Amino acid sequence: MLTTPTHPDPLRLGPLGVWPPVVLAPMAGVTNAPFRSLCRRFGGGLYVSEMIGARALIEGDDKTRLKAAFAPDEDPRSIQLYAIEAGEAAAATRLLVEEGEVDHLDLNFGCPSPKVTRHGGGAALPWQLERFADIVDQTVRAAGAVPVTVKLRLGIDHEHLTYLEAGTCAADLGVAGITLHARTAEQRYSPPVDLAAIARLVEAVGVPVLGNGDVWEARDALAMVARTGCAGVVVGRGCLGRPWLFRDLQAAFEGREVPPAPSLGEILDLLVEHAELLVDFFGPVVGLRELRKHTGWYLQGFPVGGARRRALNQVSSLDEVHALLEDLDRSLPFDESVRRQPRGHTDRPARVVLPHGWLAAGTRARICSSLPAEAAAAVSGG
Repeated sequence: MLTTPTHPDPLRLGPLGVWPPVVLAPMAGVTNAPFRSLCRRFGGGLYVSEMIGARALIEGDDKTRLKAAFAPDEDPRSIQLYAIEAGEAAAATRLLVEEGEVDHLDLNFGCPSPKVTRHGGGAALPWQLERFADIVDQTVRAAGAVPVTVKLRLGIDHEHLTYLEAGTCAADLGVAGITLHARTAEQRYSPPVDLAAIARLVEAVGVPVLGNGDVWEARDALAMVARTGCAGVVVGRGCLGRPWLFRDLQAAFEGREVPPAPSLGEILDLLVEHAELLVDFFGPVVGLRELRKHTGWYLQGFPVGGARRRALNQVSSLDEVHALLEDLDRSLPFDESVRRQPRGHTDRPARVVLPHGWLAAGTRARICSSLPAEAAAAVSGG
């Protein structure tokens, strides 16, 4: 399954070579197989699944299995796992590896969603360093030759930073790389990412570090690498409605001129292609429901009218999609004023919801065994 890039200096994650050094960030309800297929058509990189709950995967939950599904031509195949118990993380990893399902595994310790952190998962978990180390250690052992990476945030808040300690621990335990979304869980998705923190982690660990956050266009990626020394970038919200960003990133990393943004006509063709991929994968009812979130992102900045936007959010067939788009002016240029306008999560800083006593003195030195069973089933994007 592993593909060897032709470029002489790919990002190395264990045996896996990635060129350009670009990774699609797992996003709940977004980075399914159809979206990954569309993005991969524009450029190379590593395209990661939605976050998959380890317990739900072990129990054979149908929705989780669908999230973990790959397109037939996906290579390499990458999954992000969420777990709060080491045994479940290891069991899910063995299941994926023994079935030959994956070429890369990422462990999520970066999600700031309250439904995840309230159970001690996501960005809250590295505060319990022994629990974090146990999950990483058992997952790496269970994965064997399949490379494991971890995704971190800076910490819970600026009074409870964890990224340097957790990153060093993970590197010592054999992970192939570390992604740092350089905000705390409290900061959610603003203010701007802390590039200096990425640079500090690069200096502290001996494995590739990937910077995550605020990559809206290709120049952001080059600037992040230049200012931090990171080995590559992880792209999340920047590609929403803009799958051609991966084309721009490949050009930029190869020293070529970044192509101009597509016209409305080209974007409409992408929207229709995305709709068709979703319907083929999920069926018409679920597929068109999944399309709704994407239509606003694709059409951002174009004068298509509120009534048309609302109608696109209620379509029940591909014929309706075509009909609603057919009379638009396909020659309209991309509106550069919205290129850096946020899409997807725009959450402002907010208090992090944690289990009772999570930050109490002394708790970092022991593994908490009293977390409720439903904690392991929490699922969200990171």
